[in-house]
Amino acid sequence: MAGTVLSVAALDHRVVDRCYATFASVYDRVCGDVLQAGRHEAIRELNLEGGEDVLEVGIGTGLTASLYPGTCRVTGIDASAAMLREAASHIGPGRNIELMRMDAHHLTFPSESFDVVYAAYVMSVVADPVVALREMRRVCRAGGRIVLLNHFLSHAPLASRFERLISPLTARIGFRSDVDLHLLLEHAGLHAVSIRKVNRPRIWSLVRCQREASHGGKSLVAACHPQGDADDHAQHGEKERKELEDEHRPVSSLHVGHCGQEG
Repeated sequence: MAGTVLSVAALDHRVVDRCYATFASVYDRVCGDVLQAGRHEAIRELNLEGGEDVLEVGIGTGLTASLYPGTCRVTGIDASAAMLREAASHIGPGRNIELMRMDAHHLTFPSESFDVVYAAYVMSVVADPVVALREMRRVCRAGGRIVLLNHFLSHAPLASRFERLISPLTARIGFRSDVDLHLLLEHAGLHAVSIRKVNRPRIWSLVRCQREASHGGKSLVAACHPQGDADDHAQHGEKERKELEDEHRPVSSLHVGHCGQEG
């Protein structure tokens, strides 16, 4: 049931940060096997070729790292230092995967830096999915692939009403249950080349887009909320970006003492 609102819920990045800081050490045991089938299908969907530059937004604990072919150059970013610490321990030396702490809303890479940009289970946990996706689009080269793996608002009327109903509750534990894929793509200036269901139960979608010529768009926070709410979101997003701006460096340079709860 697509509508005119991206989501009925607002996310506080501090809640998300606390969740990942708390559960980073057990994330793989809780969410690894349940969601890993979708990751395998996503890597196949990327259709990677030797020598391509890949950006994974929200690499988390690095559950996808072992699935990448060794012929690609992979950069994995995440806003959570705790999750990146787990990823660094899992990936180990010898892999051509660079980990960096970075805010998905404010990628520090030059435009058109990557052939492939991939985000798994990210669009539900960022403060402004449109801004994040527009940034993913910006850093993707013309003709490149952008692949999303996520739960999105159902097309079934009863299911979508339920997802809208519980989203303010799920936001309290760090994710939205009702992100509207159609509106997300529209406002990010993208269109889907393919969409298919993955995982079991099949309530997650694997979405592949192709990056075309740049054109404008605007955040759905501004498009779908009263101006006051939009201003609050903008101020909140700017504060978060400033907090993380100095952290955009390889995770190997992070001190252990800095890897706890942020914000």
